[in-house]
Amino acid sequence: MKRLLRVFILCCLASGFIGNALAAMPLVELTVNKHVLTAEVAHTDPDRMQGLMHRRMLPENRGMVFVFPNIAQHGMWMMNTYIPLSVAFVDDNGVIINIEDMQPHTRDSHSAARPARYALETNQGWFRKRGITPGMRIEGLDRVPAPR
Repeated sequence: MKRLLRVFILCCLASGFIGNALAAMPLVELTVNKHVLTAEVAHTDPDRMQGLMHRRMLPENRGMVFVFPNIAQHGMWMMNTYIPLSVAFVDDNGVIINIEDMQPHTRDSHSAARPARYALETNQGWFRKRGITPGMRIEGLDRVPAPR
């Protein structure tokens, strides 16, 4: 059994799997309308540029929160993204401004209706299925790393 474990670890190291896992984005638990979501935090330029591109699936109660260095009418698009997503644009106080559905592999821009600090991407329909609408507050954003 120990030999099998060593072989597995060596294979992971050789493939870069462990190195990629160590470089993963931080995670934060967010709550909105009594629903919990674990979100990866894209708070650096490279992480924000990568986003959820090239992913083939996103677990049900997972997402990605983008932390922007400036409050603005940020826009999102779906180039090289395989998963249909919904995005909630969120102000500096954690209040949802608007929610947009986005289709895979499109260049359509989906923008905040007014200046936003965050964008929270989930599987398409996640917000709707839970009765989450603009005006509701997302709790836990105070624990995300500062934007860089």
